Amino acid sequence: MAYWVKFIYDRETYVVDLARIGAFCRSPNGKIAFWLPQSRTPVVIHPQSNTEAYQTVVNFINKTVQYSLGSHWVKINYEREEYDIDLNRISSFCCTPGNGKISFFLPDSGMRIIIHPQSNPDDYQKVVDYIEETTGHDLTG
Repeated sequence: MAYWVKFIYDRETYVVDLARIGAFCRSPNGKIAFWLPQSRTPVVIHPQSNTEAYQTVVNFINKTVQYSLGSHWVKINYEREEYDIDLNRISSFCCTPGNGKISFFLPDSGMRIIIHPQSNPDDYQKVVDYIEETTGHDLTG
């Protein structure tokens, strides 16, 4: 279901369907970043500069990640930021033999996420479980 939000960013007015966003990134300073669908264009919203749009995005993330049926949203801590990612929108995963690290690209951004089993075991297991449940393949074995 569509979840439209209107906001001003970089002196332009956007109307974006948040339901089409496949990943959000939260920084320790409170900013939220996401990438516009099919464009690789990043949008960064700060709570101080755009309070209403920021709160709408936060509400959407909280509602979607916790209660979304039929999707596989996960929270992954990566490079001191928290990513909310819909794994259903990831089209390929790669595993490095020997160290077992798994990598994939965020939808619409092209940013590569690399998860190590030793440094991030909980998030690593979430991704491994998703891959096995969805594809039927054991990528790490």
